[in-house]
Amino acid sequence: MGADSPVTITVEAIVPSSVERIWSYWTEPEHIKQWNKASDDWHTPYAENDLRAGGKFVSRMEAKDGSFGFDFGGVYDEVNVNESISYTLGDGRQVKIVFTREGNDTKVIETFEAEATNSVEMQQAGWQAILDQFKKYVETAEQQ
Repeated sequence: MGADSPVTITVEAIVPSSVERIWSYWTEPEHIKQWNKASDDWHTPYAENDLRAGGKFVSRMEAKDGSFGFDFGGVYDEVNVNESISYTLGDGRQVKIVFTREGNDTKVIETFEAEATNSVEMQQAGWQAILDQFKKYVETAEQQ
């Protein structure tokens, strides 16, 4: 498959909260640092987010034991408050997140272009795990 037709992967979850609250949990750095991990042996000690078209974002994702870490970041292409976010990662891949109200819940759908290093299955599992951590974080926060 050539560079002109990247593989796209989609992950999704239905999260039990209003789209307005989901938006805050998804976009505010103090929340991002709480949920942005694929497993409990990882964490995000730093996050910044300039949420506007042309704005940059970065989250530092690290193994808690210090064995590995990386910056996940890019530039926003389009931001529609409480509806969708599109951005370009530092390596040029495109990502789109759509937030859809479903009664008292919100459906979050992320579609992203796969990178060439890891298998599609591994990437899908990793991004789904992070989205599942987001859902778990929201569920806990909403109970407090």
